[in-house]
Amino acid sequence: MKRLAIYCGSATPSDPVYIDNARFVGRTLAERGIGVVYGGGRLGLMGAVADGALEAGGEVIGVIPTALVNAEVAHRGCTELHVVETMHQRKQAFTDLSDGFVTIPGGTGTMDELWEAMSWAQLGYHSKPVGLLNVAGYYDGLIAFVDKMAEVGFLRPMHRDILLIDDQLDALLDRMAGHKVARPIFSMSSSEL
Repeated sequence: MKRLAIYCGSATPSDPVYIDNARFVGRTLAERGIGVVYGGGRLGLMGAVADGALEAGGEVIGVIPTALVNAEVAHRGCTELHVVETMHQRKQAFTDLSDGFVTIPGGTGTMDELWEAMSWAQLGYHSKPVGLLNVAGYYDGLIAFVDKMAEVGFLRPMHRDILLIDDQLDALLDRMAGHKVARPIFSMSSSEL
């Protein structure tokens, strides 16, 4: 994996564990020689990931919509800053520029990005690993929900492991490196669906 898209929040929670972890993620990826592709912001966890990677000499590619650049939240210190018009173009760029996806804590935008990465893998639009770093139990409820989707039958057993989950970054990255592609829905017959 040469580059990973990092999905995370632009907010700064009051508990420093989230910012500290975001900075750690950026630094660790840079130390492993893995470039960061992210939302291009300078605020919150986004800015912390970018700063952590840049401080460790890593590559940081930001992808940000024009509206956010105009609101002066763009991180001008990125190795590259791609300015796009729409959020859809932004998510497509994340997919095009990265070899996988890691989600760390964030809000609704982060969830949108994670669900799309999972959905596209399930359908067969990409075959890249999708990781979830469960920092301080932040995603415990989401993990339970994914398990419930599988239990009820809305998530096929063969697709349950599309989402690789760990609470330790090194272990998650190792699992992502060994990722096995799930059989995509596009390759199935109607009788299999």
